[in-house]
Amino acid sequence: MDALRGYGELGLGSRLKRLSEFVLREAQLVYRYYNIDFDSHLFPIFKIISNKNGVTNSEIQTSLEYTQPAITQAINKLNAKGYIIYKSDKLDKRKKIIFLSDKGQNILERLKPIWKSIDTVVKEYTSEHSSSLIEHLNNLENKLKAKSLSGTIINHIKMNTTDIQSIEIDFYKDQYAKAFYELNREWLQTYFYVEPYDEEVLSKPNKYIIDKGGHIFFAKIEGNVVGTVALMPIDENGLFELTKMAVSPEYRGQKIGQHLLEYCIDYAKNIMGLPKLILYSSTKLENAIYIYRKFGFIEIPVESNSRYERSDIKMELVF
Repeated sequence: MDALRGYGELGLGSRLKRLSEFVLREAQLVYRYYNIDFDSHLFPIFKIISNKNGVTNSEIQTSLEYTQPAITQAINKLNAKGYIIYKSDKLDKRKKIIFLSDKGQNILERLKPIWKSIDTVVKEYTSEHSSSLIEHLNNLENKLKAKSLSGTIINHIKMNTTDIQSIEIDFYKDQYAKAFYELNREWLQTYFYVEPYDEEVLSKPNKYIIDKGGHIFFAKIEGNVVGTVALMPIDENGLFELTKMAVSPEYRGQKIGQHLLEYCIDYAKNIMGLPKLILYSSTKLENAIYIYRKFGFIEIPVESNSRYERSDIKMELVF
């Protein structure tokens, strides 16, 4: 018999500690399987550093509410692995700002698809209604004993991210203007038609997006552009529209669009510091609407003077 279960709520702290250690061990098995030199205990602090364009030791402490010795120990380990670098603050040379090193950025790109699968699988393990936390822990531990957590995560990675790992995300360059135009035009002609506003934006991406502080991202496989998406400023109050997402026909169904969407959202939130994003779509695109909702977008009213004739749904993601 499991003694901790027998203690009920009295043993809650010990059970949570045991569960935490178990999950961290399983995550470590996944890292080892993919030959990634990463300590699962370092995840929270490494993630904070990767989300920020420079962060101080005290800012990490404020964000995570860890003890200072614990943060210092973790940072020292990351430094020893060569995953971070220090730079002096421009105004106060005594203040050290922490950034990911090139090695840290490389590890981050290898970790992203693994973290995505870990998140998905853990949600599947824990998505069950219970009448109490103890009952929920009982059900979760039963699932963990019946089915290997690390094995399930590895299988999910193999099934869902094999193609994703070969994708490179690149920023807009003038040489990509033709691909941006052709990918979007093909998509519009397949599902709708090219409206005058589409033609104007697609043919002049610098004027409508880049020069106004927006961004266009491109998914590349073996050097070839296979997909694109844009963050386009649409008013003077800093509101940005997630728009002009298109994937080459021969690469559809490989989650490239989702990869672009995830990258775009992460960039808008963590690099640009935007408070929210909006997008316009059509209820005809049921799969796209499902994916937007999965990423946290919710429906809001469409204005009567929407610039897109095809749009009958407007969505918003608040960070």
